[in-house]
This record gives sequence, C-alpha cells and structure tokens, in this order.
Amino acid sequence: MLAALPLATIPAEDEALRPAIRAFLARHVPRIPPEIRARSWMGFDAGFSRALAAQGWLGLTLPPEYGGAGRGHFARYVLVEELLAAGAPVSAHWIADRQSGPLILRFGTEAQRRFHLPRICRGESFFCIGMSEPDTGSDLASVSTRAVREGEGWRLNGAKVWTTNAHHSHYMIALARSSGTAQDRQKGLSQFIVDLSLPGVRISPIRDLAGDAHFNEVVFDNVLLPADALVGEEGAGWAQVNAELAFERSGPERVLSSAVLLDTWLAWLRESGASDPATRARIGRLLSHLAVLRAMSVSVTDRLVRGESPVVEAALVKDLGTEFEQAIPVLLEDWLGENPAREPPAALLRALAYTSAMAPSYSLRGGTREILRGMIARGMGLR
Repeated sequence: MLAALPLATIPAEDEALRPAIRAFLARHVPRIPPEIRARSWMGFDAGFSRALAAQGWLGLTLPPEYGGAGRGHFARYVLVEELLAAGAPVSAHWIADRQSGPLILRFGTEAQRRFHLPRICRGESFFCIGMSEPDTGSDLASVSTRAVREGEGWRLNGAKVWTTNAHHSHYMIALARSSGTAQDRQKGLSQFIVDLSLPGVRISPIRDLAGDAHFNEVVFDNVLLPADALVGEEGAGWAQVNAELAFERSGPERVLSSAVLLDTWLAWLRESGASDPATRARIGRLLSHLAVLRAMSVSVTDRLVRGESPVVEAALVKDLGTEFEQAIPVLLEDWLGENPAREPPAALLRALAYTSAMAPSYSLRGGTREILRGMIARGMGLR
C-alpha cells in the first residue's frame, strides 16, 4: 500500500558537507557553458569521478571495510544535490555509486563485495544497468534475455537497450530469465554481474536528438559467465530489481534534470531586470513546485534511512518529478514567445535547445510514466 510521506529534514551533520563540496566544485568545475552543464548526470568524465573518489565522496553509504565512508543516505543526497546544481559531469560513476554498489552490498556474496565495492569507491569500476530490452521496453516482467546453467557457470544470450554508458562501463548488472518463459512474468528472473569485456558482448551506441551517444544496445551472444556472476538468489531478481529501483527513482536527479536551464533563466532575469509581476508569478509557481517535490524526495530518503523499501512512494516522486523537469523548457519557450522584445543570451538558448531535445527521455529512464502510474494505482488499491 502507498504509505504517507511525513516531512523529514536532512540531519545537521550531513548538511555540514555542503561547504566542502561547493569549494571542491569551485576548483574542479570551471565556468562550463550552460548547455554542457545541462548534461550533468549524462556528462561522462572519469577524471572528475576519480577526483570525487579521492575526497571520499564515492561510496558514501558503503561500509568502511569495503572502501566506503559509512555515511547515511542523506549524506549522499546532499552530495548529489550540490553536484547537479553545479552541472558537474557525474555520469561515469553514477550507476555504480547510486545503485550497483548498494545492490551488491545488500544481495551479493562476500567475495563480490570484496572485489567490486572498493573499486567502485576508488572510481576505478563503472557499471551500467541491463534492464530494458528491444521488444519489452519498461515491462521488465517480459524479459527474455536468458541465462542457462553451463558447467559451474552460466551461458547468457539476449539483448538490452537504452543502456546508458555501456560503452564506457566495465560491468553491467543484467536482469535475465534463469528459468521458465516470458509468460511466467516475474518468476524465474535473476541478476548477473556481466564483465563487458567478455567474448560475445557487443555494444552499439545509439545517438540521440542532442547529438550525444550515451545510450547503447548491448547484445549477448553465447556469453559464458562464471558461477559467481549471479547476484543474490537465483529466481529472486524481481524483488532485487524493485529494491534497486527505489534508489534510482527517488533521488534529486528525478527533480533537477532541468535545474541548470532554470538557473540560467533566473540569472538572466536578474541581470536584465525582467521582474514584471507575471514573470515573478510564473517563477514563483515553479520554485514552490520544486520545494514540494524536494520535500517529498527527502521524505522518501528518510524511509530508506529507516531501512524501509518505499518502492511505490519512490515511483510517485519520480513521476511527479519528471513531469516538473519536462515542464521547465516548455514554460521557458512559452515565456520567450510572450516576450519577443526581450532577446535572451545565446547561452540560454543553447541550454534550452539541449534540454528541450532531452526532456522527453526524462519520463522514460527509470520506468515509463505508464508503468509508474500502474504501480502507484496498485499501491493505492485502485487496481
């Protein structure tokens, strides 16, 4: 059932991280043009990720014995907010830090933890997500990629699509069917750590409307996996994936994808003195909407801190958050059309062009709007 989301606050010891993070960003993120900063969690820079690791800011929530900082989810929340607000290029470490590491910590064997987690914390090992498939999209229960036991290991065949940064990643955690058929839906699914350098793995980048190629199709052609590639229990993949998606769907990135564009717009309004009542009202509605979404996101994080798995609540935040992110470029376009005499700076227009091209993907990544609303309806007892 969908639970209430009582207001929560970020603890003072985690808020205290902000000055050091901002000082770090002032040193490592120079005056990058807005259209580049707008890419942020799609911006790949392995060197930047390793610099974060050197500060101890990768694997913040992982235990010290595995190379982490042993901090809570709120510490990472603060870090992510600051990184995205600055438009920092965080894509290299993003998946490993946000969900692959916590997944391995929770469900992996001790050997998997000892091998993978320190490398994630040092910024040496990057992961991608193997969930969506060419013929199933966000309907993960229809996964047809198959892992068959062979000797002590597994033989993997199938394909994944829309896999961000697969061409830059060392590993993928892939959802595959280890028993039954696609008609069995959630039953018989398992997760596997796939070394992307193995024979039989073929990665083909997919170029998007913005000219970037961070999406990929990944094909597995008789890929032989070792026995220890299995994460958690065989057949428990569905439950594990849903636990993983609570991390993916509830963070600041589901609210702040258009933050650089909004910030650039506000900076121009301040500099140009365009502060008429109608404009102030429009901006006020945006910022009040943002404040409510942030409060909801912080509340979901509080549930995670308490050891809960707020899958439905995270889906709600993700659905509302991406709707807000997609609204920002539309509202700016409308405002520019209503104010033709105000000539915007070229940097703002370039950031707008990029964000407008990418905004349709905001409600696709991490689960489509239709899938999320089905989850929310079930959580509310409506279906």
